Amino acid sequence: MRRPLIGVTTSNRSGWRIFPLVALNIWLAGGRAVRWGAGRRSDIDGVDGIVIGGGDDISPTLYGGQLRAESRLDPDRDRMERRLVEESMAQGKPVLGICRGSQMLNVALGGDLDQDAYATFTDSRKYRTILPRKTVNVVEGTRLAGLAGTEVMKVNALHSQAVRRLGSGLRVAARDEGGMIQAVERLRDPFAIGVQWHPEHLFYARRQRAIFRGLVAAARAGAENRAQLPEVDAEVERV
Repeated sequence: MRRPLIGVTTSNRSGWRIFPLVALNIWLAGGRAVRWGAGRRSDIDGVDGIVIGGGDDISPTLYGGQLRAESRLDPDRDRMERRLVEESMAQGKPVLGICRGSQMLNVALGGDLDQDAYATFTDSRKYRTILPRKTVNVVEGTRLAGLAGTEVMKVNALHSQAVRRLGSGLRVAARDEGGMIQAVERLRDPFAIGVQWHPEHLFYARRQRAIFRGLVAAARAGAENRAQLPEVDAEVERV
């Protein structure tokens, strides 16, 4: 059976070290990956699904926020990724958003972000590490819960912003101990999920690999013109 091809967006600055990790997770899940960056060709017609990867803050001009002097922005990447999410939704191709990518998924679907999330959620402990130290509670009954279970999850954290108002068709799939949104997911096809942490660094953890398995299962179903969400749910039974 052909491995679904997944387009992976990365920063032009740090993508050389992040992409191999994402590609490894996609391969372990049964897919194969191609790297995309701003200024490179990124054609949604040529892939079966996409990963919107981590990186710099999203420009607040995309959702009506305030520009901050300390923010590091990448407007070319913003435009590329917003287009890719919109085209994926229009063409019925699944999306996994990682950290910044989770935020872009939300923004592209009409939501917005809390630009200083830890000031809003004062009970949320702030970490900046790729080690699994942050506690996340997965919401029961969500697709993320089906893939990764509802046990308390330990994840890494590198973000300062977070999803605030949900984009169209999304629901909350996980929060941290302080109530800050840590994962969102789409309620209908095409499959789309965004996680605020970096599961590519946690490839040794079964629950984190399951997120990539869900994406690849959806991509395979979509490529075969089958409903994606039932295939993602069936993936749980195979593990």
